[in-house]
Amino acid sequence: MSAVPDMTDLLLFALQLADTADAIALRHFEAQDFVVESKPDRSEVTVADRGTEEAIVAAIGERYPDHAVFGEEFGIQGGSSEWQWIIDPIDGTANYVRGVPVWATLIALRKGGVLQVGVVSAPALQRRWWASRGHGAYRNGAAIGVSKVSDVADSFISYSDGHWTDTDMRARLGLLLEQCHRQRGLGDFWQHVLVAEGALDIAVEPVVSLWDLAAIQIVVEEAGGRFSDLDGVARPDGGNALSTNALLHDIVLTALHGA
Repeated sequence: MSAVPDMTDLLLFALQLADTADAIALRHFEAQDFVVESKPDRSEVTVADRGTEEAIVAAIGERYPDHAVFGEEFGIQGGSSEWQWIIDPIDGTANYVRGVPVWATLIALRKGGVLQVGVVSAPALQRRWWASRGHGAYRNGAAIGVSKVSDVADSFISYSDGHWTDTDMRARLGLLLEQCHRQRGLGDFWQHVLVAEGALDIAVEPVVSLWDLAAIQIVVEEAGGRFSDLDGVARPDGGNALSTNALLHDIVLTALHGA
């Protein structure tokens, strides 16, 4: 039986994985030397997405061969232990292929379904966020925390437009945006980590997957914020997401559900 690694080892390893991912993804981004393909859901994918995920999976398999990996591009691989890595090799591929620097590799680790480590690495922005359970959240080594804004009228909100299949909720989002002090349509990982560091107060997404959110959830929570699906359940696999500074969370949920 292999020794059980402690959280410090696992976080350091996750940061090393991010270094590996950054080297691959940033090289292709700067050269723009890839062919863009479309997946069945019409989202973009490139050799950088696949190569980054393959490198991460290979490194995990060498270091922790009994750990499982769930990645966006290749699904579930590896061992069958209670440890599972969740990987989005490039979150924001639509930005990536157009030369917009707002994209990141997302790396999370959960044990028995509970998130333990999260890393969000955005090398084109020269920023990286990380967290481990019970040890706070950081950006480029400095501790971060959510805002103290408690009134929607004073808040900054960001949202991902499109794919709001619940038209009533989309309409209620519009009303909520009008109540906020400022609105931004940043989308993807960017809006959630800005909530974690206190630059934004609210971030909303209508359609997302587990790999888009696992690393995000623990960073937001360890920064003192609250993360949930749009029903208010603290989970990364609910298909949609809301992150806030915690003070505004219930207010936003009530507004979106028209209660």
